[in-house]
Amino acid sequence: MPTPPSADRPSAAVVKAADALAEATRIGVPCPPVRSLLPDGDIAAAYDVQRLNVARSLEQRGSRVVGRKVGLTSPAVQRQLGVDQPDFGALLADMAVPDAGTVPAGRLLQPKIEAEVALVLGADLPDTRITVADVLRAVDFALPALEIVDSRIADWDITLVDTVADNASSGLFVLGTSPVPLTAVDTRGVRMTLTRAGEQVSAGTGADCLGGPLNAAVWLASTLAAAGDPLRAGDIVLTGALGPMVAVTPGDAFEARISGLGSVRVAFAAAEGATDALPEAGATSEGDRR
Repeated sequence: MPTPPSADRPSAAVVKAADALAEATRIGVPCPPVRSLLPDGDIAAAYDVQRLNVARSLEQRGSRVVGRKVGLTSPAVQRQLGVDQPDFGALLADMAVPDAGTVPAGRLLQPKIEAEVALVLGADLPDTRITVADVLRAVDFALPALEIVDSRIADWDITLVDTVADNASSGLFVLGTSPVPLTAVDTRGVRMTLTRAGEQVSAGTGADCLGGPLNAAVWLASTLAAAGDPLRAGDIVLTGALGPMVAVTPGDAFEARISGLGSVRVAFAAAEGATDALPEAGATSEGDRR
C-alpha cells in the first residue's frame, strides 16, 4: 500500500466509512460519498478503509487476494480529481468471471466496463527499487482483460478518497484464456476495440494507459514494495483502461479485442422480469476513464 496502516486498530472514522460501503454492498443500494466521514483529503485513511473491507471479505466470504488493479491511469481523470498519480485496489478470487461468462442480474450496483492488458507474474518482484527490467523478467504472460468497475457510492459521486476507500471502485474482472509472452507483444503499441452487440463503443491503445501498461505495473510494484507488500509470483495485475469506460445495461454483451493479445468476452443477464429490448447505453466521455 502507499502508506503503512495508520494504526494497529482502525480509527472510528475508518470503521464508519468501511461500514457504510459494506452496508451498501449488503443491501444493494449505493451510499453517500464517504469522504465526509474521513479527514479531508486523507488518502492514507482511505487505504485503511480499503484494507479493512478487503480483510472482512477474506474472513466472511472465504475469498483470497489474487492480484491488484491499477486505476486512474488516465491523465484526464487525474486532472479531474486533482491528483498526479494512479491508485490501486485488491483483486479477490470471487471477483473473477470466466471468459464468455454471464454476470447475474443484481450482482453489481452501478457497473461500467473497460478493456485492459492483464499481466500474470511468474516470479516475485524485488522489495525495493523496481525497474521495468524487473517487471519484464517477472511477468510470465499477458492476457486481454475486461474490468467491470462498480461504485458503492451513489451516482459515482467520487473523489480520490472515495474511490480508494471503495477498493478503487472494483467490481469484477474477466481474463482471456490464451496467454502471450511479453516477447511476442508490444504492450505500449497494442490497439484495443470494445464492442457491445457488435458495435464499437470504446477504443484506445496501450500508450493511453499511463504511457504504457508496463509503466502502470512498475508504479504499482514500486508502491506496494515501498509499503512492505510486494507483488509475488502468481499475482494478476490489471494495468488500467486502454479506452473510455462504458456504462453497462442489463442484457448487454461485450467483446474486447486487443491486437497481439486476442479477445475476451462477457455478458450481463437481463433484469429479472424484463421482456422488452433494453435501450443501449452510450460510451462515456474521455474524462470518464478510470
